[in-house]
Amino acid sequence: MKYVALLRGLNVGGNNLIKMDVLRSLCEAAGLKNVKTFLQAGNVTFESNSKNPALIAAKIEKQMLASMKREMKAFVLPLEYLTKITRRDPFKRIEAGDVMLCVVFFTGEPAQSPKLPVRSTDNLELIAVHDGAAFVVARRKPNGWFGFPNGFVEKQLGVIATTRQWSTIKKFVAFAEKE
Repeated sequence: MKYVALLRGLNVGGNNLIKMDVLRSLCEAAGLKNVKTFLQAGNVTFESNSKNPALIAAKIEKQMLASMKREMKAFVLPLEYLTKITRRDPFKRIEAGDVMLCVVFFTGEPAQSPKLPVRSTDNLELIAVHDGAAFVVARRKPNGWFGFPNGFVEKQLGVIATTRQWSTIKKFVAFAEKE
């Protein structure tokens, strides 16, 4: 079965740096096959005979701990799940413009279910929650930067999460499907 892994906090802001060939080797050491990395942000596609994404994630996390000497969270998802999300396109009604569209993935069910949409003081708007993910529109702040939704979503939903830009997810799915 084909899967993707999204590693939380890898190569972000100069922290938890790892080269992609090393990450690929760590995933292979965890028993994964046909491992490929995408970009420099902990996006991995691979094959596994296991039908248990949580078990695969635990193996990746164990390898990361042994190698990097720090705990890392791996979000393992069937490729067909990501493909379904991109086809559904939860952002299709959002007007293009000065926005950054983000998907925030989490494991388990959210502890809270806020009434949507939820807006932050950091120009973030949580517009939807379904299929184990939250969908957030980030608008440019007065300082020129976009807010980053990970902490906002974790607080609103009471879950551990990892965030990717929508454009990255679409490109990652296309990459993974042709591999």
